[in-house]
Order: sequence, then structure tokens, then C-alpha cells
Amino acid sequence: MVEHIVLFKTTAGATQEQKQRMVDELRALKEKIPGIIDLSVGDNFSERNQGFDIGLVVRFEDRAALEHYLPHPAHRGCVDTYVAPIKADVIVVDYEIG
Repeated sequence: MVEHIVLFKTTAGATQEQKQRMVDELRALKEKIPGIIDLSVGDNFSERNQGFDIGLVVRFEDRAALEHYLPHPAHRGCVDTYVAPIKADVIVVDYEIG
């Protein structure tokens, strides 16, 4: 299995509605893309967040499923429409789970 962790820092001008729509659309990917075992996404409430205010964790069956996810039209559409317009920065970590 593969864990895909993404931390998003949204722009100063991003509205709460935009952020919520981004979270909702990311959450919906679980039902749209094969190979996803689990997906969680939400607002970061940690005081140590360094400005990264939304977190996403996706667990995939394997590396092939992750590679299928990245260019998948549902993922690309979500990123292009709901993430990119309010994204200031992003950190991504991918690793295999025993």
C-alpha cells in the first residue's frame, strides 16, 4: 500500500466557501478513482501548521494506483478547478506502507 500525504497552504484571499468546496471536491475523489482504499481531508487546526491549512491523506492499493490517480481526469479537474485557484503552496509526501 501507498500513503499519499498533501499539505496545502491556501492564498490569503481564499474564502471559507472556496476552501470548503476544495475539501468537498477532494473528498469526492474516493468514489471516482479506482485504487483508492481510503481518503481523508480536512482543515488543519494545529497551531504548528506554518500556514498549511488543509491536509489530505489518500491510501492507495499500490504505486500503480497512485500513478493512475495523478493524471486521472477527476483528479486533474478537481485540482485545476478547486485547488489551483486558491493554492499558495503545497507539500507532498508519498511512502509505502509495510
